[in-house]
Amino acid sequence: MSPIEPAEVPSDVARLAEEIAERTGAVRERLDRVAGRDVSLLAVTKGHPPSVAWAAALAGHVDLGENYAQELAAKAEFLAERGAEVRWHMIGPVQSNKVKLLAPLLGWWHTIDRPKLVRAIAARSPGATVLVQRNLSGDPGKAGCAAEAVEPLVELAVAEGLDVAGLMGVATEGSLDRAAVEFASLVAQADDLGLRERCIGMSADLDVALSAGATMVRLGSMLFGSRPGSANGGPSRA
Repeated sequence: MSPIEPAEVPSDVARLAEEIAERTGAVRERLDRVAGRDVSLLAVTKGHPPSVAWAAALAGHVDLGENYAQELAAKAEFLAERGAEVRWHMIGPVQSNKVKLLAPLLGWWHTIDRPKLVRAIAARSPGATVLVQRNLSGDPGKAGCAAEAVEPLVELAVAEGLDVAGLMGVATEGSLDRAAVEFASLVAQADDLGLRERCIGMSADLDVALSAGATMVRLGSMLFGSRPGSANGGPSRA
């Protein structure tokens, strides 16, 4: 299928792109005001239909994030067919058996948390850009590796030829004070390891993350509204 020309964009998608562009402008003003520095904005399209990802691309978003391998692959195909050039970020847990599917599609892997995954990515996507995910809450049921496991994992990833850009973490829900402490700890560890990126902060804790030193934030509901099919908008932390 040949790429769709701009004139072929459906009117509803074009209107949505205009709305997203307006919201994005407001968000970027907030980033500038609170952070006072350049902060990368990752638009999280998880749970939204492919048309929303297309509208985001039309609104100027280059970096799009997804949580699930199959959903990302479907949206990547949809956008590619329409000539939209974006950089996909995997921000959800990755099973090693999904690396083969994701490797040709991804610009960034955000959830590196174990040696097996490092080796699988290095084999399928040499030189890939990755973030090591640290478990900030200490809850073993949450994703990410423990603080003491971060440095060995970074060293392994570097030895395997991956570009370790930085650290990623998700703060404990419900307490901005606790989130501030957790974010500060991650930023300090990134500094100690000489890593340039600190991917922290979502809609609910955005200002706290910016104050702590975030260089990249993950936002969904601020840009796209609530995800379809969730009661009252459902629990959307991005």
